[in-house]
Amino acid sequence: MFNVKYALAAVLVSSAGMAFAADHTVTQKDKQFSQSEITVKAGDTITFSNDDAIAHNLYSKSSGNEFEIPKQDPGSKNPITFKTPGEAKVQCAIHPKMKLVVKVQ
Repeated sequence: MFNVKYALAAVLVSSAGMAFAADHTVTQKDKQFSQSEITVKAGDTITFSNDDAIAHNLYSKSSGNEFEIPKQDPGSKNPITFKTPGEAKVQCAIHPKMKLVVKVQ
């Protein structure tokens, strides 16, 4: 006979050691990021939300976490998954003073 209580306990025990990816949001407003630094775990996703009235061009050339969002129009959101531990430096090619450090654990 199937015992729901034991089945649930088995699922909880087997998933206890698993790490789940998290979602984070970083907004852009007034030509700056909502924070200058964020710490995430490898596999986590940061959604970049353009709350500005102007377009941005976000990118990272940091090894293992390279990406580019060539044109991020106002109101748009773009998710980026950070896979490799280390530091990723995120900038805007249009507004060079916009800088964000993503610490990936």
